[in-house]
Amino acid sequence: MDLFEKCAGFYNDPKVAQKYGYPTNPRTVQEMGMFPFFIPIEQAEGPEVVIDGKRLIMIGSNNYLGLTNHPKVKEAAIEAVRKYGTSCTGSRFLNGTLQMHLDLEERLAKFVNMEAALVYSTGFQVNLGSIPAIVDANDIIITDKEVHASIVDGVRQARVQKKAHVRHFKHNDTGDLESILKALPPEPAKLVIVDGVFSMGGDIAPLPEIAPLCKQYGARLMVDDAHSLGVLGGGRGTAHHFNMAGEADLVMGTFSKSFAAIGGFLAGRKDVIHWVQIFSRPFIFSASLAPAMVATVLACLDIIEQEPERVARVNQVGDTIRRELKGMGYNTLGSQTPIVPIVIGDMMKTLQAWKVLFDSGIYTNVALPPAVPTDLSLLRTSYMATHTDEQVERILETFKKVKHIL
Repeated sequence: MDLFEKCAGFYNDPKVAQKYGYPTNPRTVQEMGMFPFFIPIEQAEGPEVVIDGKRLIMIGSNNYLGLTNHPKVKEAAIEAVRKYGTSCTGSRFLNGTLQMHLDLEERLAKFVNMEAALVYSTGFQVNLGSIPAIVDANDIIITDKEVHASIVDGVRQARVQKKAHVRHFKHNDTGDLESILKALPPEPAKLVIVDGVFSMGGDIAPLPEIAPLCKQYGARLMVDDAHSLGVLGGGRGTAHHFNMAGEADLVMGTFSKSFAAIGGFLAGRKDVIHWVQIFSRPFIFSASLAPAMVATVLACLDIIEQEPERVARVNQVGDTIRRELKGMGYNTLGSQTPIVPIVIGDMMKTLQAWKVLFDSGIYTNVALPPAVPTDLSLLRTSYMATHTDEQVERILETFKKVKHIL
C-alpha cells in the first residue's frame, strides 16, 4: 500500500474514515453544507465576528475576558514590535531571552502564588515538555480520564522516553483516585495530573479532595489551569477558587484564553522550574515567545488585576446561560463555568443544530466522534465578559428555536 493511499480514501471511502475513528467521511458532510470546521473569519470583534459578510454572535471562543481587542492590550503589542521587532529568532537558551520574558515569569509566579514560572511558546508545549522532563523510569503518573490532549501526549512521551508507568482514574472520582493511590507501592515517585476546569465539560476538579489524597499517599499534584485562569479564583485559577493557593505543586496555564495571546507557562518551586528549564526538550528547541505576545500577556495581567469586574461578569453570563438552557431541557453535563456544553447525542442532529444556530447568526463549536464517544456529540459553547445582555437574550431565544426544531 502506498503511504498516501489512505489520505485519498479518507475523503472518499466511508470505510477508511471509520477505520480512523470517524463515523462518516468529511466530504459527505461538506456536500450537505454542514461542515462546521475551518470556517474563515473575516473580522473579529470579540463577542461578534464577521463571516462571509454576515455578522454573528461568537459563543465559540475562549476569549473569556474579552481582552483580544482591548486598546491597552493592542497598544502594548504594537509597542513591543516597534522596540524588539517581530521575533527573537532563537531559543531561550541562546539569543531568545529578553528582559520582558523574565519580567513576565516573575509576574506569573506571583499571580498564581508560586515561587517561579517558566514561559513556553505554546500552551500545548508546556504539558508536552514538562511532564517527560519531571518524571524518570518507574515513576508513576496518575491522570483524570478526561484531561486535555496535551497532557495525554505529554504522558505518552514520558512513558516512551522515560519508561514511566501510567494510571487513569474515573473523571472527578476521588474515590477511584484513592483506590489507585492506595494500591501503589510507596517507593516510586508519583505525579497526579488534573485539569482545573475541563475544557469540554466545563466542570471543575475537586481540589479540596484531591490535594489531601496526594499528600496522604506521597504524590505530587499538577493542575492544568488553561481554562481556569481569568475565570476562577478572581482570575488566579482553581486553587484560589477553593482558597487553596499553593496547595498544588505545579500549575500550568495558557495565554490563548483569558490572556489574549498564544503561549503558556509552568509555575512551581524554583528548583523544579529550573530543572524543567534545563531538561524540557520542547522548551530548549523552540524559538522563544514573540515580544508582542509577551507584552500582550503583561498588559492582560494589569487589566485582570485592575478590573476584577471582568471575571465576575464572565461568570454571571455563564451562570445565566447554563440556568436557562437547563430550564429548556438541554443537557449541559456538569458545567460550572462559562464553558457550557450542550449534549445532543446523534452526530447528524448535532450538525443540524449547529447549522440552525449558524444561519440564525450564532457561531458555536461542535464536538463529534472521535473527539467524543459516538453517542455524545455536542455543541461546545463558551462565553465572554463582553457579551451584552441583549446578546445573551438573543442567544437564548435562538436555542429555544433549535430545541423546537430538534
